[in-house]
Amino acid sequence: MTEPRYDVIAIGNAIVDIIAACDDETIEELDLSRGGMMLVDAPGADRLYEAMGPATEKSGGSAANTLAGLSQLGTQCAFIGQVADDQFGKVFAHDIRAAGIDFDTPMRPTDGTDTDPPTGRCLIFVTPDGERTMNTFLGAGQYLPATALDENLIASGAILYLEGYLWDPEEPRKAMRRAIEVARNAGRKVAFTASESFVIERHGDDFRDLIDNGMIDILFVNESELATLTGEPDFEKGFDMVAPKVPCLVATRSEKGAVADAGGVRANVAAEPVAKVVDTTGAGDQFAAGFLSGFAKGEPLEKCLRRGAIAAAEVISHYGPRPETDMQALMAEKL
Repeated sequence: MTEPRYDVIAIGNAIVDIIAACDDETIEELDLSRGGMMLVDAPGADRLYEAMGPATEKSGGSAANTLAGLSQLGTQCAFIGQVADDQFGKVFAHDIRAAGIDFDTPMRPTDGTDTDPPTGRCLIFVTPDGERTMNTFLGAGQYLPATALDENLIASGAILYLEGYLWDPEEPRKAMRRAIEVARNAGRKVAFTASESFVIERHGDDFRDLIDNGMIDILFVNESELATLTGEPDFEKGFDMVAPKVPCLVATRSEKGAVADAGGVRANVAAEPVAKVVDTTGAGDQFAAGFLSGFAKGEPLEKCLRRGAIAAAEVISHYGPRPETDMQALMAEKL
C-alpha cells in the first residue's frame, strides 16, 4: 500500500451558501418559514436571489464544511462533488480551493432542466435578531455520476469521508458505492456520517448492510440517528448493538458530550463549555472535522473526541457552519 497523498477525501453535496441581511418585513413578503429550512426549486431559488440585498457567497454543504474545518487544522484534504458550469459553480470551486482544499470534479454542463440543473445553493436570510432563514436548492449536486470520480484520487486518501445526505439521490449513491470499493481495494479507511434521521428512515437497510458487511470503518451518528438506525430508544443499548460491527463508532449527544468505541476500547468526553450557544448549524460537521484531525494523526480515542468537542463548541458560539477562530491555536490551548 502506497503512502497516502491526502489525509481525508470527502464526497458530498456541493452547495453555495448565499447569506444576506434583511428586515423582518422581507421574510413576510417572501412568505418564508422564519428560522427554518425548506427546499426550493430552481425558479424559487432565482426569485429569492433577486430579492436579496448585498450578500456573501461561499462554498457550503455538510462534507465541504467538515473539510474546511480539517483544512484549518492542518489536514491535507480533497473534495469530490458536483457543480454545474455556471456562475455559482465557479464561486464554489474558487472558494473551496481558497480554503486549501483540492477540488477537481469536472463541472456538469447545464441547460437549466431537471436533468442538467444549475449549481445548488442555500439562500440564507438573516434578520436583525440574528435568526437565519434557509432556503435550499440542491441542484447539480444531486447528479454526481460514478464517471465523475477520480479513482486515483480516492485511492490516494487515507480516509474517504461520505456524507449521508448524498445517499438520497440515485446517481451519487451509485458513485459513493463505487468510491467505497476503490478506497477499500486501496487499503484505505471509509468514514460515513449518517447526516440526519430522515436519511436513515429512507435508506436504513442500505446503511445496515454496509455496516454488517464491514464496509464502514468510522461511523458518525448523533443520539437520534443511532436510535433510528437501531430501532432502540435507549442510547447505551443502541450503542452496544452497533459498536461491535464497526472498527470505530462515534456518537455525539449534544450537551451530554460524545462517546466512541474502537475495537472494544471506549472513551467518553463531556461537551466543551460554551458561554452562549448562538447557532448550532455545522456542529456535527465540525465535530467530525476535529475528531478526524486527530484520528488521521493516530491520536488516542479520547483525544480525538476532545478535538471534536472543541471544534463543535467553537462553531456553535457564532453564526455560520465553519470555524472563525485560529483552530490550530485553539487546539494547542485546550489540549
